[in-house]
Amino acid sequence: MTSKGVIAAGHAQTVDAAAIMLEEGGNAFDAVLAATFAACVVEPVLSSLGGGGFLMAGPAGGDAPVLYDFFSQTPKRRAAGDDLDFHPITANFGSVTQEFHIGMASIATPGTLKGMFQVHRDLCTLPMARIIEPALTLARKGFTVNRLQAYLFGVVGPIYLHSDASRAIFASTENPEKTRGEGETMTNPDFANTLEAIARDGEDLFYRGEIAATIVRDCHDGGGVLGRDDFESYRVHKRTPMIFDYRGARLFTNPAPSTGGLLIAFALELLNDLDVGASGFGSITHLETLVSAMDQTNRARVESGLREGVGENAAGTLLNPDFLASYKAQVLGRPRAERGTTHISIIDAAGNTAALTLSNGEGAGYIAPATGIMLNNMLGEEDINPAGFHQWQADTRLSSMMAPTLAFERDGRLTALGSGGSNRIRTAILQVLVNLFDFAMSAGDAVEAPRLHSEGGVLNIENGFPDGAIERLIEGPTEHKCWDERNLFFGGVHVARFEPNAGIFTGAGDPRRGGTARIV
Repeated sequence: MTSKGVIAAGHAQTVDAAAIMLEEGGNAFDAVLAATFAACVVEPVLSSLGGGGFLMAGPAGGDAPVLYDFFSQTPKRRAAGDDLDFHPITANFGSVTQEFHIGMASIATPGTLKGMFQVHRDLCTLPMARIIEPALTLARKGFTVNRLQAYLFGVVGPIYLHSDASRAIFASTENPEKTRGEGETMTNPDFANTLEAIARDGEDLFYRGEIAATIVRDCHDGGGVLGRDDFESYRVHKRTPMIFDYRGARLFTNPAPSTGGLLIAFALELLNDLDVGASGFGSITHLETLVSAMDQTNRARVESGLREGVGENAAGTLLNPDFLASYKAQVLGRPRAERGTTHISIIDAAGNTAALTLSNGEGAGYIAPATGIMLNNMLGEEDINPAGFHQWQADTRLSSMMAPTLAFERDGRLTALGSGGSNRIRTAILQVLVNLFDFAMSAGDAVEAPRLHSEGGVLNIENGFPDGAIERLIEGPTEHKCWDERNLFFGGVHVARFEPNAGIFTGAGDPRRGGTARIV
């Protein structure tokens, strides 16, 4: 029996929703939308219709890939005054804690639903009502909370227990003072009703109708800054991808104004003149080269201006040959030698490729009344607001590290991949690409292999590299942290691959973020 495609995502039921579409004759884009709606149910800390994201879409038949940017937009009115609903909470990761900001003034204009309908008009073959149906069923009938989602609920418990409306969805039935635990059944009937209405009435219900009106009223009365015009004027941007070559493969990734794709491209350009695979995976040469490339990319990010949050002006500088050459020299000169997000990768038998990354930040703690939808806290994300809170430029698409990526090899093989993980997105994707193209690993081995992340003078190292190489790597003065096991800190790269000439599909879901893959 001929396979219909491969799906890799962060939850088994996200994968199942996509599989239903492929089994019924839909294409990769039908499947990725169904998976996205399902993820908003079963991966609620990592995804929401109240957030935003990006789809890198590669239609079969020779059309060039296009990047659908439906990420969050800053409001048209700048935040001001002492009556803003904007306050910190502490997320407890166990070994470390981190402060996030939530409240009505942390909400940026959401783009996810607008993006879903734009992609549907352009690329899909099945009715939207059918695409939404698996998610609607999950929300109404319920699903079992798995270990990863229970852990994430615990980390951000103060957000998901912030209000009566959020507690009604996310509080444990066994202990209402805590969030849902592993093994508990969770439903979201309001979200099921919302999905049913959206399937019937379309995106205008959210952007021009009752839902928008309610959110705007609550923002006005409760210390937020979103206005009616923010919803009505929101647009999906179809962008030309950033295109570059690496090891004979042509890669397409997220362009400016987002920064993740630019930084991945920069790091791979630094490595392009090196035979990274020659010394073997986990050798001291391999590890020192990776760390050096990461450190040089961090430096270049600052010098090019990417840290200021919008990458359009910095892109020309970052990939300028002279600018690159100065950093290549520093990598080449060291032969021994520097948040809530989910991802979905799908390729179908026709060769349609889809890589979609979605985020809701950590959530604002605000559920739009009677919808079951938690809105994002993008304006409370320190990573996205490097100039400081409430300093954002009005009516501007926020920058992001998210970098859904497609790779087309000379022999026809297709790869779709991407990752969650805040600032670690770029280094996670970088290392998986190196594993695939320099070490010729399978999708599963490339994803499961241990990772490094170097930033801010701290080198984080996953367990699994040869002890001798790690001992040499940490001899210097750089601060380091060794992790005992695979951890979601290092991203969650979900990979789909297809060899059209042989008709072979492979895929891998990253176990760090509950990932799973399935060939349909």
